[in-house]
Amino acid sequence: MKKHRGLKRYYRNLQISNDLDKEIGIDFTNPNTWKHYWHLHFDWWGFGNNSFKRRKPHLDKLFRHFEMLVDKTKLLKQDFQLYTIIFDFDSSCDALFLHTPNPNGNAFTFKMSDLNSSSNLTNQLLDDYINNLKGYKILYGKSDEIFCLIYKENIGKPFE
Repeated sequence: MKKHRGLKRYYRNLQISNDLDKEIGIDFTNPNTWKHYWHLHFDWWGFGNNSFKRRKPHLDKLFRHFEMLVDKTKLLKQDFQLYTIIFDFDSSCDALFLHTPNPNGNAFTFKMSDLNSSSNLTNQLLDDYINNLKGYKILYGKSDEIFCLIYKENIGKPFE
């Protein structure tokens, strides 16, 4: 097994870095720009797949960026949906999404069928983390893996 070097610095940077500053092409003031399922992943390497201790800092960063995007969406002059999808055990797939209408005519608003409000997560530590979030609406579903879709009411278009 390959030893990962620099993990201490990596996790320290997770706490302080702002990935929204690094993103190019996101203009929140121009109503002609569109974001077709624009998203950010925070655990590209899947460090959190086998350890919730390693996954939690990535989730903390995801929700910190969620709050930053809530503030930035106040500048949007178009409809949007802001949400995150978190998978039961696949940390590398956890992502924060911003979706707006677009000229391709693709589905806006994003809708997902068979979502419900009762948890079906089997990862108990993740379920506890999700249940301790304040101010978020949580919907659960299953595709290839169990997941939850999380958003804030009254921020963008709803999912129900």
